[in-house]
Amino acid sequence: MPDVTCVDFLQWALPRLSLTWPGFRRVHRQVCKRIARRLKDLRLQDCSAYRAYLESHREEWELLDSLCRISISRWYRDRLVFDRLAAEVLPALAAGAKGRGERELRVWSAGCASGEEAYSISILWALAVAPRFPGLSLRLEATDVDATLLARAAAGRYRRGSLREVPPAWLEVAFTREGDGFAVRPEFRVRVAFREQDLRRAMPAGPFDLILCRNVAFTYFDLSLQRRTLERMLETLRPEGAFVIGLKERLPEGATGLAPWVPELGIYRKGAADR
Repeated sequence: MPDVTCVDFLQWALPRLSLTWPGFRRVHRQVCKRIARRLKDLRLQDCSAYRAYLESHREEWELLDSLCRISISRWYRDRLVFDRLAAEVLPALAAGAKGRGERELRVWSAGCASGEEAYSISILWALAVAPRFPGLSLRLEATDVDATLLARAAAGRYRRGSLREVPPAWLEVAFTREGDGFAVRPEFRVRVAFREQDLRRAMPAGPFDLILCRNVAFTYFDLSLQRRTLERMLETLRPEGAFVIGLKERLPEGATGLAPWVPELGIYRKGAADR
């Protein structure tokens, strides 16, 4: 399938899925390969034929939506973000929770893919933060729309190459070697609960002290959907809770309810009066 034909098709189809072409520009070849396989399964000649097929088979849009899911996930992605979470953000949130008499800090990893982000938070909490806050536990909700990725996340096994950015000390403390890869030790997995959930349609019940929504909503969703999603997510975030987006992402123009915390790292904080 000629690449330009697929690009034209995506520029037509993505807005109808409330997705935005600019977010897919760098990763569109991955989607185009999936569409090419779908054309072969349907015995359709090209994207023009697929467009006509979509217009006469409305149920096909749901399958096309699944073909447009992008997962680029690795351990300790954007190390400076995790370093700041460990050094400043999580301790501040933990101190706030202790001050309120809470016994648990709640975190949501939205679009968790294979679980690397959620497990990273679990490990850095145990190694860098928890010793300073005895009596306070951490509970993580990790959600994604892709059941296959979630099964991989729940298994907690990863190839060595995906761990190249992990602090060396973590490999000794938080992982066990299994064949040609590594597995997260049970004590770091127990505080993470994985759930199949489409961020556009459902969210876990809050309140959360920290929400991480990196490289999902504010990259691939169109502006209207970004705003609706952000508004609903902020309803689950505690006053003075932290909200983290991707390094190359921006909050939708005109967004309210969040103040910069470490804006150069995509870290924001909900105002005390915003409920």
